[in-house]
Amino acid sequence: MNKKIEQAVNNQINAEIYSAYLYLAMAAYLEDLSLTGFSNWMKVQYQEEMAHAMKFYDFVYERGGKVKMQAIDEPQNDYKSVLEVFEKTLEHEKQVTASINSLYELAVKEKDYALESFLKWFIDEQVEEEASAQELIDKLKLAGQEGPGLFMLDKDLNARQFVSSQAEE
Repeated sequence: MNKKIEQAVNNQINAEIYSAYLYLAMAAYLEDLSLTGFSNWMKVQYQEEMAHAMKFYDFVYERGGKVKMQAIDEPQNDYKSVLEVFEKTLEHEKQVTASINSLYELAVKEKDYALESFLKWFIDEQVEEEASAQELIDKLKLAGQEGPGLFMLDKDLNARQFVSSQAEE
């Protein structure tokens, strides 16, 4: 693994851990509102992002590289509404998509075919992540920001469970 690729993958590990940290902060915000289903959805996101970080971590070592942990920025902790949380989620997932795409472009430029192959799963995953966030935004707009619709959606989201990324491959 060349040093340029190694540094870029280490940056992606940091981005994935930041994503996890962001979703845990969002979970706490939603928990404070007693929206345990929405909080559960974010906790599952947290778990998924940590699993993604570990996939990159393992990839570095499988390729003979070295992982270098970096500082994690403080995430936003307060929001105006549940809708804003999910709008920020979608915005963030689009940033992650751009980061994965840039990493893929670097892999192509550096002719790192193993990284190209590895990233295909993440590219597909980002399509799913963006669609999932958009679906919740749409449902929140339909259900409204308060009342029975919000609580029904909250109840539905309580059923979401983490599935190991190993099973997703």
